[in-house]
Amino acid sequence: MENKKTLIYDCAKELFSAKGFKDTNISEITEKAGMAVGTFYNYYPSKEKLFMDIFLEENAKLKRDCFQLLDFNQSPLMVVKQMLQLNVEGMKANSILREWYNKSVSEKLEQVYREENGIDAVDFLYGDFLEIVTQWQAQGKMRKDIDSKMIMMIFAAIINIDTHKEEIGLEYFPELLEHMTELIMKGLMDCSE
Repeated sequence: MENKKTLIYDCAKELFSAKGFKDTNISEITEKAGMAVGTFYNYYPSKEKLFMDIFLEENAKLKRDCFQLLDFNQSPLMVVKQMLQLNVEGMKANSILREWYNKSVSEKLEQVYREENGIDAVDFLYGDFLEIVTQWQAQGKMRKDIDSKMIMMIFAAIINIDTHKEEIGLEYFPELLEHMTELIMKGLMDCSE
């Protein structure tokens, strides 16, 4: 049973990478996997859910790769800016992750994301970053009057603002995210409180 699910997943990932979400359909996925369309629904309720599973795995992999490249000897502001830059570069380089910015696809994906909450798939860095934040607080690089877990929730809010890019306006979004992140980080680094 698990082999069929893995085969569907792998075939879908290949097709989504080559053709995109919109131009890939379930019958193509199952044909490539050598099984009937009905078999698909034994493992996934929809194409959107399958794509979101693939997207979240790719996103988790990107975040782990970015984390490995971070220079934690820099200021917290520079570390977070470096993380954002690496993330944007990685998103642009990955055809599956780029779909998040495809307006015709993003609404469907954001609905699935919100329904699933997706947090378990992206929570893998929480412990590592929480440790870093705690170290920054101990070193006087970050405010101690705000609980480290609350700071992690502030970071989560920065990341999740992405799901409101349409409301904000795509033409403003990347620059707004950069300014907002810098302002928040400067506020978190103001240790004069």
